[in-house]
Amino acid sequence: MMQASEIQKRFTHLQQSIEQASQTCHADSTLPKDLIECVDELDQQSASAKKVMASNDQDRMRQWVDDLERIGDSAEKACKRAANVNARIRKAVSSVHAELSDLKKQLH
Repeated sequence: MMQASEIQKRFTHLQQSIEQASQTCHADSTLPKDLIECVDELDQQSASAKKVMASNDQDRMRQWVDDLERIGDSAEKACKRAANVNARIRKAVSSVHAELSDLKKQLH
């Protein structure tokens, strides 16, 4: 099991990655609505990380990551379905999803 300090560091980095992906996606007004909605949901959910971390509840942390990973999966699928999504956006979405998947594996 990961140490609390390592989890905190990963959560902080994850929040930054999600914020960057959100900014990247919102800079392109041609993106499909479902992709924007997934990225917005990731952004909203990542804001709750401080409460999750403060709880020191491992089950709650795992559930939070599981939920985010599912949203990240939806965002990645929306990105793949969409035509004309530039490489920068694809990379941002894929990177967030990969980071979430990796953290999920480490927490379980």
